[in-house]
Amino acid sequence: MIEAQQLGKVFKDKKRGLVRAVDSVSFRCQPGQIYGLLGANGAGKTTTLRMLATILEPTSGTAQVAGFDVKREPEKVRANVGFLSTATALYGRLSAREMVEYFGRLNGMEDERLRKAVDNLFHALDMESFGDRRCEKLSTGMKQKVSIARTLVHDPAVMIFDEPTVGLDVMTARSIVAFIRHCRERGKTVIFSTHVMSEAEKLCDRIGIIHDGKLLSEGTLAELRQRSGKTDLEDIFVGIIGDGHEPA
Repeated sequence: MIEAQQLGKVFKDKKRGLVRAVDSVSFRCQPGQIYGLLGANGAGKTTTLRMLATILEPTSGTAQVAGFDVKREPEKVRANVGFLSTATALYGRLSAREMVEYFGRLNGMEDERLRKAVDNLFHALDMESFGDRRCEKLSTGMKQKVSIARTLVHDPAVMIFDEPTVGLDVMTARSIVAFIRHCRERGKTVIFSTHVMSEAEKLCDRIGIIHDGKLLSEGTLAELRQRSGKTDLEDIFVGIIGDGHEPA
């Protein structure tokens, strides 16, 4: 499970002074559920997810991920989290298999368990034909499969996806969406950020609308429609961020 409690992050900027990127964000995501953070670029989505993944330390508030506190127990959080982002680079000189094995070892996997996990993943993701090719020689779709495999190799209970389909072709994006659904079917706790309305509509059990670092509204799509009086998610989103608060 993920439970954020008044989570906040302040950065120091030479020109702007203190910038509050995330401001007192609270929400909960249960196992077997997909929670979507929906917001425009710069809304605070990535900063929120990076705090949950312990890449950034919160300035205020805290969160529990898989039962562990992100401030007090970051190593235990990381052992239970898979983090996938199109912005995360691969080591070009490593082969696809070496890349996945490397991340398995970072997560403390023993050799035999790691070998079986990598073999199973490469078979399931149809990666066997390019397992020995260097990452720098792979296509975009192949690279994304490597990223998926390294995210999943230690079988984490919590999956965090940061704008996972940005810049991908249609077929690769569809495979990522299918993978996110598969994580939910396996009972994993899933949270992802997006600014694509159709992704949020198709995937999310609950949606949180974030703007200027604040979580302005959250709920199921049905709840958001009922509260706003609108059917289309884009209209709901524009109405909420335009008012700066949840509609009555």
